[in-house]
Amino acid sequence: MTERIALVTGGSSGIGARLARVLADEGFTVLSLSRRPGPHDDPSIRHVEVDLADPVATRQAADALASQHEITTIVHNAGIIREKPLEEVTQDDLDTLTHLHLSAPLALVQANLATMKRLGYGRIVLMSTRAVLGLVKRTAYSTTKSGMLGMARTWALELGPHGITCNVVCPGPIAQTEMFHDVIPADSPKIDQIAASVPVRRLGTPDDVARAVSFFVSESAGFVTGQTLFVCGGTSVGSITY
Repeated sequence: MTERIALVTGGSSGIGARLARVLADEGFTVLSLSRRPGPHDDPSIRHVEVDLADPVATRQAADALASQHEITTIVHNAGIIREKPLEEVTQDDLDTLTHLHLSAPLALVQANLATMKRLGYGRIVLMSTRAVLGLVKRTAYSTTKSGMLGMARTWALELGPHGITCNVVCPGPIAQTEMFHDVIPADSPKIDQIAASVPVRRLGTPDDVARAVSFFVSESAGFVTGQTLFVCGGTSVGSITY
C-alpha cells in the first residue's frame, strides 16, 4: 500500500471528529462520511456528504469511494439515539437506526472487501455502546447497536484468513459529544451526578475512545479480532442511569 486510507463515518463532530484527527495525525488519508462537514482544515481529511440512514445513498457512496480509493480501514462511528420510553418507540425509529447502525457498515465493508482481500490486509472497527447491556429509553438504540457485536464476531471468523480484523468499541458516557448532550444538556446538574456514578469518577472524552480505535486499526493489532472493548470508566461492570 502506497497510501493508508481510512473511511470514518460520523466524522463531523464529537468522537468521529476526534477519530478523524487522530488517524490523520497517524498518517492516514481520512474519508469522513457525514451529513455535514466537520471542523477540519486539513487536506488529509476529506468530507463526503451522505445520509447514512439512507441505504440507497449509502450504497452509492460506498461503491463510488471504493472505485476511487484502496480503502483498508473502516471505522463505523455514526449513530443516533432516539431516546424514547417503550410505549413511544415507532417502526420508523427501529428502521432508521437499523439502516444507520447495521446496513451502513454492511454496505461500506462489502464495497471495499475485494480490495482488502486482494491486499491481504484490513481493519474494521464498529462503534457500539455500553447501552447494549441495557439502559432505559434506548429500545431502538441498544437493539441495533447490539447487532454490531454479532456482526463483528461473524466477520472476524470469515475475514481473519484474509488478514482482515474486525472489532467493536463500546463507549460509556462521553462528554463533549452531541449525542450525550442531546440527552443531558451541558449545564445540567445531572452531569456531576452521572460522573459520580462512574467507577473512575469522571465522564469519558472523545480522546479516550480514539485511543482504543487507534489500537484496533494499527498494523500491530493483527492478532486481535472479534473483540468488544468497553471504554466506559467501569460502567459495564456496574450500572448507570441517565
